Amino acid sequence: MDKRKKSIRHLTAIDDTVVIPVKEGNGTLRYFVKTDHKGKIIRYSLAYINFHLCTKDNGRVLGFDNCHGYHHRHYMGKEENINFSTFEEIAEHFDKEWRILHEKIKKNKP
Repeated sequence: MDKRKKSIRHLTAIDDTVVIPVKEGNGTLRYFVKTDHKGKIIRYSLAYINFHLCTKDNGRVLGFDNCHGYHHRHYMGKEENINFSTFEEIAEHFDKEWRILHEKIKKNKP
């Protein structure tokens, strides 16, 4: 009998980085989603990184992830647990929240 463990296939569904030009407010958007072989999301990380706004938490101004075994939100160096319903809801919330931050930053640029 073969005692080797069957390998579980995980697929990286999204691994994308968007650089925001300095004249547009600066920063980086990072999207990472990993799924199992059936397409179920098992790991995600959504982040807005801008070292000009936040030097803590590797420059992460805003982020949502489940990388430590629980769903949580990062904001300006602080972390808090969140209630998770669906990934789509978290992604929409992240998108709305980072866009509000981005608009404030653009308005304050000289």
